Amino acid sequence: MRPRFRFSYPNMDSLPDAILQYILSNLTEAKDVASCNCVSKRWKESTDSVKSIKFPRNSFENISQVAVSDAIVLKMISSFHRLEELVLYSPFTSKGLGSWLMHVCQSLKLLELRMDNLASDEALVEGPLKLDCIGLVKGLETLKLWGVLMMSPPKWDMFPNLRCLEIVGARMDDSALGNALRACPNLSSLLLLACEGVKTISISLPYLEHCKLDFYGQGNTMLSLTSPRIVSLDVQGCSWISVPETSFLKNLSIANVSGRVYMVQFRNLSSLEALSVRGVQWCWDALTTILEQARDVKHLFMKVEFTGNEALQPFPEIDFVEFFKNHPKLQKFDIHGAMFAALCQRNSLKKLETGFAIQCLEEVVITVRSPLNAEQKMNTLESLVKYAKGLKRMVIRVLRMKSNHSSADDFCDDICKFHHMNKHLVHIE
Repeated sequence: MRPRFRFSYPNMDSLPDAILQYILSNLTEAKDVASCNCVSKRWKESTDSVKSIKFPRNSFENISQVAVSDAIVLKMISSFHRLEELVLYSPFTSKGLGSWLMHVCQSLKLLELRMDNLASDEALVEGPLKLDCIGLVKGLETLKLWGVLMMSPPKWDMFPNLRCLEIVGARMDDSALGNALRACPNLSSLLLLACEGVKTISISLPYLEHCKLDFYGQGNTMLSLTSPRIVSLDVQGCSWISVPETSFLKNLSIANVSGRVYMVQFRNLSSLEALSVRGVQWCWDALTTILEQARDVKHLFMKVEFTGNEALQPFPEIDFVEFFKNHPKLQKFDIHGAMFAALCQRNSLKKLETGFAIQCLEEVVITVRSPLNAEQKMNTLESLVKYAKGLKRMVIRVLRMKSNHSSADDFCDDICKFHHMNKHLVHIE
């Protein structure tokens, strides 16, 4: 008689320590970590090695009292031996936050909080206290805050290790923001997104490399930035911009959809590779200044509707030949209505000569919004194909063309014919 064998499946307690630690190291959701406590005593004791924990928005949706959820978070955090990352999107109180951070202040490196101060009835009382609690964790390397009220300077001494600061959705005062940034002298990455109330800000961060500033409001913020290592700069909502040290700047984006860009001051844009200028209105001096300095730019995006120091004015005529001679390294050119119209003036193509060539241009994207001056626009499109010897792709976007006249239909027919003659290059959207 053949013997029978019973196959026994190992239980969860028999897992090798290495596999158990691997499983726990990949768990970050608070509910998943809490579930591990129910597996066995060994699993419960092993959760003290968790280094990263995240509490999503709905973590305590069945608990009405915030004090109770504060206590649950505290119990979990207290059980960890060395917590390095804490992400909290669920509601909390300043008292609860202070108690948690006291337990992890020696080990915590990343802190991300949804503050919810802007929507809170107690924002004016409680908001600054939450910010003050963050000062307990002096070893932070990354700090991300959502929904922040910063009308008075937070009580932060210094974050010497902080390299990344992100604040999304904030109402703040100039002096409060200035004091907060001075407490983070070694930042290499700064993001301020949808920040309201900032009128004048001066930033001096010697190690800053990547900076994105989005000031919400009337578009009249004045910015001064001194960061000799800056590589990438994205600014929205400023009317006056001064950045004296830009030797390493490679990517620059300036936009103002609410106000007018009056002045831009950059000392050196010789390293610039990508430039984006957007907005309803730029003063012509500001626009020409930045275009003249960005002679070696490889990617240029232009979407500015009007110029003029006060009243809205159309772009003056721009010489087609001179423009491309002044930007010899341009590889990709994304150009919208007003700028394209300025290049298509009657005298713009007069200087074309046999030896002229656009050496490096490979891709051009043109947005057309009006059939006016259709003949000159078609001549400009043909000149781009003819003189850009290395052109690989041309995209023509016909966007909300407003005209009750047959000229709009004729212009569209001309574009279609142009596309048919250059199928290998031209695409219509």
